[in-house]
Amino acid sequence: MGELIAVLSGKGGTGKTSVCAGIATALAEGGKSVLCIDCDIGLRNLDISLGLSEVGALSFLDVSQRGYALAKATRHPAFPDLQFLTAPVSWAPGDIDFPAFAAMLRQAAERYDYVLLDAPAGIEEGFRLAARYAGRILLVTGPDPAAIRDAGRTGEVLQEMGKDNIRLIVNRVNKKLVTAMHLTVDDVMDRTGLPLLGLVPEDANVTLAAASSKPLLYQTKRGAAAACRRIARRIEGSVVPIAL
Repeated sequence: MGELIAVLSGKGGTGKTSVCAGIATALAEGGKSVLCIDCDIGLRNLDISLGLSEVGALSFLDVSQRGYALAKATRHPAFPDLQFLTAPVSWAPGDIDFPAFAAMLRQAAERYDYVLLDAPAGIEEGFRLAARYAGRILLVTGPDPAAIRDAGRTGEVLQEMGKDNIRLIVNRVNKKLVTAMHLTVDDVMDRTGLPLLGLVPEDANVTLAAASSKPLLYQTKRGAAAACRRIARRIEGSVVPIAL
């Protein structure tokens, strides 16, 4: 049985979707079967970060409510172990048939090693749609004090939902700025009350890869790409030191 992982953030602008795509491609690169599902209904962007913006894709609604087979999910041309379902653009989260969505996820967990659910920012219905069925939560935040405070509050919301397997990822970390702020890993965990899964540095290659319709791991092997590979290994259970 595979694992359902929701990738969430308490606010916009954290780079959550690029982190989700980086982790998904790193897991697939390592030989794991992966399904990525964009749960940002109406504002889908995961295809861009995956380098699939020019490729047609079924939506999760096509599979959960319209009878399409899960096997028809778009297969990534560069990572054959990675498949993708986009979000429907003309529906609202309240229109989703939750039992049908849950049944699709159960089927996906039987088929794939990892199913990553990329949720919309904030703590509204789309956020809850992704979090509801996940066995593990990756909460993405920025390094600034406001983002860390928001991550702490988001963690509280998730715990109120009965979620306890929550791990924090701090994205867009500028090493010099963090040093000047005297911010440490222990500080981040103390302020959020959550264990840290990884640090991802600020990296222009994330934007360059999206602009050229390529996955980040094809753009570079360093920086954010290397950080996503380290996080993927930790998800798999390997002991990898946390560092930039």
